[in-house]
Amino acid sequence: MYRFAIYGKGGIGKSTTTSALSCAFSEMGYKVIQIGCDPKADSTLYLHEGKPIPTILETLKQQKEAYILSDLIHKGYNGILCAECGGPTPGLGCAGRGIGASFEALEEAELFEQEKPDIVLYDVLGDVVCGGFALPIRDGYADQVYIVTSGENMAIYAAANIATAVENFKERGYASLGGIILNRRNVENEREKVEVLCNDFSAKIVGDLPRDNHVGEAENAKRAVMEMYPDCAYAEEIRRIARFMIENGVDHA
Repeated sequence: MYRFAIYGKGGIGKSTTTSALSCAFSEMGYKVIQIGCDPKADSTLYLHEGKPIPTILETLKQQKEAYILSDLIHKGYNGILCAECGGPTPGLGCAGRGIGASFEALEEAELFEQEKPDIVLYDVLGDVVCGGFALPIRDGYADQVYIVTSGENMAIYAAANIATAVENFKERGYASLGGIILNRRNVENEREKVEVLCNDFSAKIVGDLPRDNHVGEAENAKRAVMEMYPDCAYAEEIRRIARFMIENGVDHA
């Protein structure tokens, strides 16, 4: 079982990247679980034809202790198993605590024992300084972290904060930094700016996703880009990244 956490600034394309990777892994014949850890609960939206799935927090609120695993996970495109942690009402409660409660529910329902996935992907918001959003890094859920960024200043700033957190936890035996995924916004000297970030953390750019109109067209149609445009440049680069992640991943027994 390979366990990856995908981090990045809000709006950087992190969820699109994560869902595309889930599709690529499923194409390779792996059993995939994608867990959305953003309060917006939209990580898996386009794996379900644009229809939101019930969040784990909603289920816990409605069913208390009377839930079973099938209430928490939902099958999406190409058999990908999807879960959305969800979050509190805006302005009320702590989203980080919501992630903790959701992870506990998945453990109690024996998600990994029952489903036995090959790949687990955590899609995590990366520009909120909150311990709850560090759970996949520090509590043994993920083995490697991949950071999605563009060459925009705020995206790089958020990526540096995430990389610093990974570095701080690394000596405790927690997740390591697998690499940086450049999701291009076509800003000036974009790759060079991201390479400077990589040099600061002894990391490397493991993927260079082009600015591809097929992504927006697929999302307008409420579909995953890998489903609608499997031969586009973006899809081909996603598959290359997925192969890299497997070849350089930690097989967690």
